Amino acid sequence: MKQRIVTAVIAASVFLPIVIYGRWPFLVLTYILATVGLFELIRMKRISLFSFPSIVSFLTLWLFLYPYEHMINIWILVVGLFLLLIYTVISKNAFTFDDVAFMIVAVLYVGVGFYSFVQVREAGLSYIFYALFLIWATDSGAYFVGRAFGKRKLWEHISPNKTVEGAIGGVLCALVVVSVYEWLSPFAPSFLMLLIATVILSVFGQLGDLVESAFKRHYGVKDSGAILPGHGGILDRFDSLLFVLPILHLFYLIA
Repeated sequence: MKQRIVTAVIAASVFLPIVIYGRWPFLVLTYILATVGLFELIRMKRISLFSFPSIVSFLTLWLFLYPYEHMINIWILVVGLFLLLIYTVISKNAFTFDDVAFMIVAVLYVGVGFYSFVQVREAGLSYIFYALFLIWATDSGAYFVGRAFGKRKLWEHISPNKTVEGAIGGVLCALVVVSVYEWLSPFAPSFLMLLIATVILSVFGQLGDLVESAFKRHYGVKDSGAILPGHGGILDRFDSLLFVLPILHLFYLIA
């Protein structure tokens, strides 16, 4: 526990000032986080980091993350897909179609989440803190309510410690914390819509956590990485945000 707290304090002292300042340091931070996230996934799959598919995937991710106009990001992804498919022929199927699918899904999973991180930050700092408070409240509520009242397993084969009661507690805790945040620093055009969005995002945040757990269980690893002592890897810390941020970005666009 002590190691987790020390790591969290150090990480927050670096992360939060850059998020608050924004601009190019925030973009650089996003690129670093996304690169490490993709690295963790490729390592789970046991594909060489210095192979042609890995190099193509990293280049595709880096180009995909940049905030272009006119949907250029989609075409970058398509080019990356074609290059990987061509490599299945060159490698005589040593690199298979299934491997291509993994690489593209990995780039999308990491890329869309961190691309949305940049877009939500551009929308305003209030939205970023809303997402962070929501995830923190959901995780904390799910943990403490689950420990106190949890009886029914939520998804035992994927994450044995999570319970239905904890999941509900996470949503309720998120509603309370977000309501206080809105009261102290109003930013939402409609309080009712904020509460509805919070319920949806809290649920998807927990689904993001379960998806990461499913990855790790499938590939037989305890943590996605070890870059954050006591916390695991980047994907271990950003699994919920990678689901929450794209949906929050969508809500902002249609609001």
